[in-house]
Amino acid sequence: MYQFFYLDEVENDITQAKSWYAEQQKGLDSRFSNAITETLYRIVKMPMSYCVRYRNVRIAHTKIFPYNIHFYIDDVQKRIVIIGIVHNKRNDAVLLER
Repeated sequence: MYQFFYLDEVENDITQAKSWYAEQQKGLDSRFSNAITETLYRIVKMPMSYCVRYRNVRIAHTKIFPYNIHFYIDDVQKRIVIIGIVHNKRNDAVLLER
């Protein structure tokens, strides 16, 4: 079984999105967090079910919110490395620098 590892920037991605959703409607930030958690569980169950999109990076979509989780699989260390959680409309090129 794989374990999660995430870059420091991912925490900032989540914090910014949660802040924005908290301003929109009470409790929406919690629903966003739950959607991210559910998607992470889906990734850890079947990481290979997501296609490689660029540079060995795979993308999982949340079911409700328009966000994508970008990750790659490190088979040597048996971990899933999350490199970004970004809005669908945001340019993925920003993640290439990570």
